[in-house]
Order: sequence, then C-alpha cells, then structure tokens
Amino acid sequence: MLARQCSFGRVSLRTSLRLSRSGIVNDFFSLTSVRTSSNKVVSISPASSSWVERMPLRLRPYMYLTRIDKPIGTLLLFYPCTWSITMAAYSLHTPVTTPLVYTVLFGTGALVMRGAGCTINDMWDQRLDRAVERTRERPLARDDITQRQALIFLAGQLGIGLGVLLQLNWYSILLGASSLSVVTIYPLMKRITHWPQAVLGLAFNWGAMLGWSAVAGAVDWHVCLPLYAGGVCWTLVYDSIYAHQDKKDDVTAGIRSTALLFGTQSRLILSGLSASSMSLITLAGYLNDQTAPFFLGVSLAAAQLARVLIRTDFDVRESCWRGFVGCGWSGFWVWAGALGDYAFGLL
Repeated sequence: MLARQCSFGRVSLRTSLRLSRSGIVNDFFSLTSVRTSSNKVVSISPASSSWVERMPLRLRPYMYLTRIDKPIGTLLLFYPCTWSITMAAYSLHTPVTTPLVYTVLFGTGALVMRGAGCTINDMWDQRLDRAVERTRERPLARDDITQRQALIFLAGQLGIGLGVLLQLNWYSILLGASSLSVVTIYPLMKRITHWPQAVLGLAFNWGAMLGWSAVAGAVDWHVCLPLYAGGVCWTLVYDSIYAHQDKKDDVTAGIRSTALLFGTQSRLILSGLSASSMSLITLAGYLNDQTAPFFLGVSLAAAQLARVLIRTDFDVRESCWRGFVGCGWSGFWVWAGALGDYAFGLL
C-alpha cells in the first residue's frame, strides 16, 4: 500500500481517497483528513506557517490549490492590466473614477483567474508534480482532493471570473474570453516544448490589451502591441528564473523549460530579454505620448531587473525565488510611472 512518511507517522493515501459522503457538495469538502496507523485523524494540509493554516480545515486544500498565500502570481497577472488601464486613461483624459473602477475590477479578476489558472495547471500536472520536490506537496499531488473536486471548484472560479468579465463592454468580453484557450493549453507546453514560459507570457499579459479596451471600448493596437510584447519578454525573464528552482527534478520528470534550454547562458539571455522588455514598454509609452514620470518608472523597472539578474544565483532555489519575487517590483514601477503621468495630467 502506497504510504507517505509525515511528522505524525505513516499515512495511507488509499485511505485518504475514500469519500465519507456522496453528492457534489460533499465531494467538494470531504478530503481534508486521514487516519494514521494509531487511528488518529489528522489534517493532510501541507505543513506550513502560512496564514492558510488558520483557516477552516476543509477549506485549506482549495486555498493552497489557488496559491492564495503567494500573492506574487496575482500581482504578475495584475500589473499588465494596470499598465494599459492607466495609459488608456491618460490618453483619453478620463476622470479618476474610470481607472479606479477598472483597477478594482481587474484586481478582482486577477485574483480569481490566477487561482483558476493554478487549478487548471495542477489538474494537468498531478502526476508530474509528484516527481518534483517543490510541488509534490500540492493538494492534488498529495491526493488531498480529487480531480472531480478540483473540477467542481474550477467551475466556481470560472463562474466568478465570468461575472467580473461581464462588467466590461462586449468587445472586451470577447477579447477576454479568447484568452482561455491559451490558459488551458499552457500546462501542456512543458511536455512538448522548451518554451512554456513564452506561452505563459501570452496568457499573463492579455491584460495589456484587455485593460485598454475596457477603458476605451477597443484596443489601440499601435500602443498595446509593443506593451503586450514587452510584457511577454518580462514574463520570460521572471518565469525562467522561477523554472531554475526545479531544473534538476525537471530533467528526471521529463519537463521542459527555458531554464534548461538557456542553461549556463541564462544570465546573458535574460539580460537581453529584460532589455527587450523595457525597450518595448518604452516604445509603447512614446507612441502614447507619455511624459517624464512614465519613463522614470520604466527606468526604475529596468534598474530592478538588472539588480535581480546580478544577485540571483541560478543554482540556489531560495535565490531563484527571491529573484522571481523581485521581478514583480519592476512591474510595479512601470505602473507607478504611468500613474504619475496620469496624476500630473489631472492637475
């Protein structure tokens, strides 16, 4: 019988898969504890000091599934939305309520859809995650919840996401819905190409177009295309750093990534991608007639990326994680620059 050694003794995974109740609602909440060899019932949530551990026991696997305790992923999805929302508001001289409302809407959407993306990813990768040290404690990999429970939960996430999307104009609704195909196929890419980070970039930066269309009613392609391309290059930087955390396990598991593709040339290649990202975002600002505050923000973003690439040790997992999180600050500085420009325009 397959078993796992934990701090509380040996836990039967087969036992954990026996549902105590039937029906959709009970399926959703049933798998939250197992029995040890001493017949003691214990939690099967991952050992962690996360605030999620203070939540009700039955909710924990679903909260870990969404990575809600690691907000950096939500921010990386959110920032390209803020760039385009603020740049569109600047270009159209909208009242302050316009970017404020859309920033709140897109923030909510980023939180929900990042969680949905994690659910989709983990449903695809349940077996692969068991072969990677960093991911083998994820709820699906641990059999804390079943594929059926995850699917029911995903339906709820997508329902909330649809509710947010329906607050936008029809052009934006169709544009936003079209991103789901990219989100869905992303987990498959790591099995067939060394460029899954590029596919993630296509999905994670959709907001660089969607934010503009939400404010303006349609995408201004001559501004949004370089902004989107710059965001994709930015994603290649931070997600390649992220992928370096697992490169040893990935070889064994048959997972492909730009971290393995770039290898010892990662710092040089990621420096080039960082320069491309900042250049393309600068071009988008130039085409949108942005002024000094915007370009100051982009300069600070570039300095942050340079700092990350200088300090990151690609062979040390903790250093890669710090570098990954540090890349998020570059996205913030671009937004701060756009906000500064917009604020000065209101004066």
